[in-house]
Amino acid sequence: MADFKLIAEPRNEFGKGAARRTRRAGRIPAVVYGHGGDPVHISVEGHATMMALKHANALFEIESTDGAKNILAIARDVQTDPVTREIEHLDLIIVKRGEKVEVDVPVHIIGESTPGTMVQQEESTILIKADATKLPEYIEVTVDGRAAGEHVLAGEVKLDSGVELAADPELLVVNVSEEAEMDTESDAEEDVEESTDEAAEEKSEEKSEDE
Repeated sequence: MADFKLIAEPRNEFGKGAARRTRRAGRIPAVVYGHGGDPVHISVEGHATMMALKHANALFEIESTDGAKNILAIARDVQTDPVTREIEHLDLIIVKRGEKVEVDVPVHIIGESTPGTMVQQEESTILIKADATKLPEYIEVTVDGRAAGEHVLAGEVKLDSGVELAADPELLVVNVSEEAEMDTESDAEEDVEESTDEAAEEKSEEKSEDE
């Protein structure tokens, strides 16, 4: 897991107008909650936060401008504009070292299955449980040498030490099947149609030239 430090500023204005002003200033409206405390409304640096969120389950060290004690947090909900993809709001949940949390971790497929097969990724993430400060950015699932008809279930995925599976062990993650055969008959018919059309065009052009 990558660690990122963010400078937080208290946020006392709320509503859409206030949120737009915050974003125009290059910051993102956010709320921090967890461990029984009241939610705290803050804003964080826009660019730094956007870059950090490119890492799945990034750990944030949030430093307040008033010199209060830093806190650790992970993103629980990220709201983005569907068109511009600009981050509009961020929910952060407080975590502590040694505390275990459940998060979805992206699945990366590596290796190559046997020739003549195709790999279908059925799940893009897997739910795991691990130390909040040691969450993996992704989980690798190898398909090396897998033949048609084989598959990988969540319970078969190799996890790092200290990481537990929280998803259903029977969850289908990857499926390997035979490559679909090309419809050669259909292709041949298309070729014939194209040749006929081309011949007709050539005859039409010749007739025009003669006239």
